[in-house]
Amino acid sequence: MNIGTQISRRWFFEQCGVGLGAVALRSLMEDSAQAAVSSDPLAPKPPQFAPKAKNVIFLFMAGAPSHLELFDNKPQLKKFDGTLPPPELLKGYRSAFINPNSKLLGPKFEFKKYGQAGAELTNLVPHLAEIVDDITIVKSMVTDAFNHAPGQLLMNTGSMLFGRPSMGAWVTYGLGSESRNLPAFVVFSSGKKGPSGGSSCWGSGFLPSVYQGVQFRSSGDPVLYLSNPAGADDQVQRDSLDSIKKLNEMHLGVSGDPEISTRINSYEMAFRMQASAPELMDLSKESKETLEMYGAEPGKPSFANNCLYARRLVEKGVRFVQLYHEAWDQHSALVKDITKNCQDTDRAAAALIKDLKQRGLLDSTLVVWGGEFGRTPMVQGGDDGRDHHPNAFTMWMAGGGIKRGAVIGETDDLGFNVVKDKVHVHDLHATMLHLLGFDHTKLTFKFQGRPFRLTDVHGELAKQLIA
Repeated sequence: MNIGTQISRRWFFEQCGVGLGAVALRSLMEDSAQAAVSSDPLAPKPPQFAPKAKNVIFLFMAGAPSHLELFDNKPQLKKFDGTLPPPELLKGYRSAFINPNSKLLGPKFEFKKYGQAGAELTNLVPHLAEIVDDITIVKSMVTDAFNHAPGQLLMNTGSMLFGRPSMGAWVTYGLGSESRNLPAFVVFSSGKKGPSGGSSCWGSGFLPSVYQGVQFRSSGDPVLYLSNPAGADDQVQRDSLDSIKKLNEMHLGVSGDPEISTRINSYEMAFRMQASAPELMDLSKESKETLEMYGAEPGKPSFANNCLYARRLVEKGVRFVQLYHEAWDQHSALVKDITKNCQDTDRAAAALIKDLKQRGLLDSTLVVWGGEFGRTPMVQGGDDGRDHHPNAFTMWMAGGGIKRGAVIGETDDLGFNVVKDKVHVHDLHATMLHLLGFDHTKLTFKFQGRPFRLTDVHGELAKQLIA
């Protein structure tokens, strides 16, 4: 046998893939690639069991509202205003900025009871008081984080580390979308700035990026560069997209990379959105009464407009809508700033519940309101501010299988620790997924050799919240 024959034979067996293992591998790759070509990752999918909710609207009050000024009335805190907290209360306690031995600060606003459950609210939220029998107030939330970025990531992704999929990404991964012309997961932002956790709060992490949130703007094109440039008409764009799609499908058929499927989906979605998104964002078609109920003004970006957009998106089958309002970090100027925050958000949040209810959408839409943690009973910033506090805070929920007119949980006399019906962030996530038809331990995605989930290795169902 000459050298040329040896080289040719070695090359043939090494490079041509004629072994049974290679043939089987190629067959599996072709099957996988074909499945990726033919499937739509955002097609509606059945949940694991009958759901109570189909959609989610999360009103995220980034910066952490003070539960002690809004929901959790503490007469004892008012009584001991200006005194030092009991030493035993502070054992092992970590705060973000202040000395834990700072003096106690009494609540800055008066409380009244509302609704059948006698929920106590301040006069900062008169519109919420009108719908208190349609919501459940959870006064016993706890978290592991006491700084903004980790706290916001934990609330949104189940982890304080960057790189995990957001709650909205998990939900769209599990359920897909009922909307063909709009993204499955839409994000709006209002207030002074965006969340400290940045776009990771609505990212897809290690899930395929088709499941990440799409941020909409409140004025102009909802997504930058959505409109065609001058000289490019719809037919030119359609022909270009068809050619690009064929090339991408050829590449997908070879590699099976799900990100290529995401790319195809995003191009097609953008094309469809050029017609659907401008119609969605046109609030002038809403009645005068609806605009007044929300306090919305067409063309003027605001939390109120975003709440109205959220209702319109849910009507069109969008699975998960998240509204960020970043303005609640009151280390000082507490009275002035929290008053402004409530003026900007209270009316519209209550209007959203009223509007969903009168349109028959509240029963199938889970609405959640809250921030990443609470505020300290101790003072910061002279006599008009509070530090970050993970041990106790308040959220409220409505619709989608949640009890109505209930107050869940209790904190101690100073609003420092939860003493009844504790609900951890992981428990909240487990409960939200349950209402959407999922056992939180079984909605998983394999990454780096092990299955991951939104609640990681934590979370218990908060049955006390469920109707």
